[in-house]
Amino acid sequence: MPINDISARLADIHARMAAASRTAGRDPASTDLVAVSKFHPASSIEAALEAGQRLFGENRVQEAREKFPALRESWPDLRLHIIGGLQTNKALDACRLADAIESLDRPALSDAIARAGDKIGRLPRLFVQVNTGDEPQKFGIPREDAHDFILQSRARFGEQIVGLMCIPPDGQDAAPHFDFLAALAREHNLPEISMGMSGDFEMAIVHGATLIRVGTAIFGQRPLQS
Repeated sequence: MPINDISARLADIHARMAAASRTAGRDPASTDLVAVSKFHPASSIEAALEAGQRLFGENRVQEAREKFPALRESWPDLRLHIIGGLQTNKALDACRLADAIESLDRPALSDAIARAGDKIGRLPRLFVQVNTGDEPQKFGIPREDAHDFILQSRARFGEQIVGLMCIPPDGQDAAPHFDFLAALAREHNLPEISMGMSGDFEMAIVHGATLIRVGTAIFGQRPLQS
């Protein structure tokens, strides 16, 4: 997509974010935009960077590894979040590449991230992903296990646990899921709440999101994969 189109789409998203924040009585600066660049080429990310966007999200570690190290050379203030379900054998690369991992959701992944952190001497910021719909096909810690897992994660990783993330079920009202996640974050005194995507980010802001993850509304439909 041409840079002018991406720039215009980013401006529209920010205007809508500001309007939603005003509706909720919130400071527009209290919510950040994660531009989700999954399957889109580095040229599209460059266009977003030229338009002023600095925070990006990738679902797949391998794809992030192919695109972002070179981009960081030109834009050292670029920030990258890994937002997709993370396999334990990808934890080391994720910790090397990312400023944040939004998909911590099980003890085995905690073990892998801890080993990676010990090996490279740093940990990214970590979000616990909660499966608010208890959907068996989705990543995320089940609702009934979330409280204990958050406590265990904070005991293990300390201040690197900064927030919670969720993806509500398709076809359901997202508001109860957003409310659940926001209440859980408040209960654990976690400052970051990552929720809301292209179709519902304004609702997420009204319900307390500090990060929204938007891809299609910025970059257009994802290219077909072979």
